[in-house]
Amino acid sequence: MVTTLIRRAIQAGFVILAMTLIVFVGINVIGNPVDILINPDLNQAERAQVIANLGLDKPLWQQYLSFLHGLTQGNFGNSFVYHKPALDVIIERLPATLELALCAMVIAIVVGIPLGLYAGLYPRRISSRIIMTGSIFGFSLPTFWVGLMLILVFAVELGWLPSNGRGDTVMFLGVNWSFLTANGLSHMLLPALNLALFKTSLILRLTRAGVQEVIAQDFVKFAHAKGLHESRVIFVHVLKNLMIPVVTIIGLEFGSLIAYSVVTESIFGWPGMGKLIIDSINLLDRPVIVAYLMMMVILFVSLNFIIDICYTLLDPRVRLEGKG
Repeated sequence: MVTTLIRRAIQAGFVILAMTLIVFVGINVIGNPVDILINPDLNQAERAQVIANLGLDKPLWQQYLSFLHGLTQGNFGNSFVYHKPALDVIIERLPATLELALCAMVIAIVVGIPLGLYAGLYPRRISSRIIMTGSIFGFSLPTFWVGLMLILVFAVELGWLPSNGRGDTVMFLGVNWSFLTANGLSHMLLPALNLALFKTSLILRLTRAGVQEVIAQDFVKFAHAKGLHESRVIFVHVLKNLMIPVVTIIGLEFGSLIAYSVVTESIFGWPGMGKLIIDSINLLDRPVIVAYLMMMVILFVSLNFIIDICYTLLDPRVRLEGKG
């Protein structure tokens, strides 16, 4: 097991290194921030001085090596717009996006797994068919339209929930959090539901498919033949064996919630990283864009590494293959 994890960690390191080159070169060949950030009324000497201060006067390979050197020290460069470290700019917005993604994923897990388990165990019931029909809507309805409808119904017509902003926050561990206040939770509910809709449908259908595959296996039939209680068969034999693909989806989809919450954050005015990256793209704030993309790369690589660890805990065959 240890050998397998070390090998995966080395592979993850090479992936991150390769992505630094792809991200840095890709961002630097698209658009010129000089055209946006520098006053056109400046003369040639002043313009050259500003370009030098931004570090854009060096060849691309030198800029990349400087970026790598800074990356080893946790420095992604200074934001062209905010005039402070790009990582600090992102970290300021990270808690808002993180708690929104966590809330959405909790909703998706709490709703999706039980409903998928029920629909898989009792596929012929009318209620199961209604559940599966509802999951189709979760896949089909566009996020921006659902968000607008949630605002129209629950904020405008009924007036039950606020439509934008983060609400009241409480400082905990040096960070402001919304979920620790009732007002913050009320502001979080609509965007979290909007984010969770697609993920709930995905987890639900995957769980249902896994249940139907597992219950046909011989070890489940043998468990029933032994006279084990139905709940023990479901939670010990069925649920544990279908969790491997579910864990994979949960891990990857949690990363996507953080990385791709741009639409939801824009609709609900949620002050997270999604809105920040849109503003940075409009202004060609390269350090912030590169820092954000590299954080997403590290996030997905780390999630895959954690999923590999979960595999070794859920499936003994993974450990045996590692020893082989």
